[in-house]
Amino acid sequence: MNKPHDGQPDLRRLDLQRLADDAAELEGRTPLTDLDRLTADAAPAGDGAVRWSLAFERRSVAGGRADPWLHLDAQATVRLTCQRCLQPVDEVIGVQRSFRFVADEAEAERLDGAADDEDVLALPPRGRLDLLPLLEDELILALPLVPMHEACPEPLPHPADELDEAPAAHPFAALAALKQQKP
Repeated sequence: MNKPHDGQPDLRRLDLQRLADDAAELEGRTPLTDLDRLTADAAPAGDGAVRWSLAFERRSVAGGRADPWLHLDAQATVRLTCQRCLQPVDEVIGVQRSFRFVADEAEAERLDGAADDEDVLALPPRGRLDLLPLLEDELILALPLVPMHEACPEPLPHPADELDEAPAAHPFAALAALKQQKP
């Protein structure tokens, strides 16, 4: 059975091998302001935090070795600009991903191309994983391409409404009238 891990860990120095050996489960919250690249495009909204949970395991593969795996589940609310009405819109973004860690970059590249549904990463130096860049990358990828309200808060002008208005005066109409008045 998986063992819960006590306290909030240092997400910048997770001991990936030990956590996988312990089949640890972690959960917590991280302020969105800790994720500079994400907040450059999306302002914090809601409670201003990313809620995340991590589950680690060792899974056997062909050849008898057991690789460490990380299962990531994260959710946050960010404020974007609606592309229809240009007003702020709060979007809930979420991530559910699993990552397999292997010995080095060469093996990760070889396996990532061959694996259908696996995301394969190289083990970090000394087995210490900095989770924040990985978490931030995944949340950035989860941002909507075109954020929009389901129903914009203010009615949008319709092109048909603009046609109902009186046509604009021709800029040279006044000159033509003056020419016609000359004796």
